[in-house]
Amino acid sequence: MSLLKLDSVSKYFGGIKALDSVTLEIENSKFTLLIGPNGSGKSTLINVVTGIYKPDSGSIFLEDRNITGKKPHELYKLGIVRTFQNPQIFPNLSVLDNVILGISPIKGESILRSLFKPIWLREEEELAEKAYNILKIVKLDRLWDRPARELSGGQLKLLEIARSLMTRPRLLVMDEPLAGVNPQLAKEILNILTDLKRDIGIFVVEHRLDIVANYADYVYAMFMGKVIAKGSVNDVLNNPTVVDAYLG
Repeated sequence: MSLLKLDSVSKYFGGIKALDSVTLEIENSKFTLLIGPNGSGKSTLINVVTGIYKPDSGSIFLEDRNITGKKPHELYKLGIVRTFQNPQIFPNLSVLDNVILGISPIKGESILRSLFKPIWLREEEELAEKAYNILKIVKLDRLWDRPARELSGGQLKLLEIARSLMTRPRLLVMDEPLAGVNPQLAKEILNILTDLKRDIGIFVVEHRLDIVANYADYVYAMFMGKVIAKGSVNDVLNNPTVVDAYLG
């Protein structure tokens, strides 16, 4: 059974058809890559998958559950978590605190429970330990007490991944995780994602095909709101329709 399935999903903005009967499947423990030139519908697609936009037609399933039209916080609780092209962090909080904020709610945030320290202290200690262990996975543990604003662009991408992992997601959706990242750190990010896919599904939108191609298990290509090719990296990148779409 597919982890996530889109069945004939369409999305309109006024008279513009941003998604045109898109059908695709994402499997667990697979790195699925979505490519296409600018304006092809990639961002609209992941916004639909993560609940930011509601599709105008078609259905979305998480395994056998119909999740069409569910809101982002509902999908978050079901295990669909995303990162953004421009990392959404709290710059003045520490790296560790940014990761802890991936969990909500926290008992100590309740006005009533905050009066009873033993109720929430142990939980916060456990969350801090869990967050630190996740920082080890993304190799940011040595920076745990630094303000997030001091991180480089690539390190901020790793921080977003770390925060996403706090919820034990089933599907991690990433919008251009390599944008603005130097090649060495980009490969490190991809190596981390390769390790993570043993337990979850990875769905990535990315333009830097020279770096990401060697890591993808399956590729979908979009153009003008439609899926125009799917399959292995070599099959899709050598597909004449895909080549024409990129070259105009």
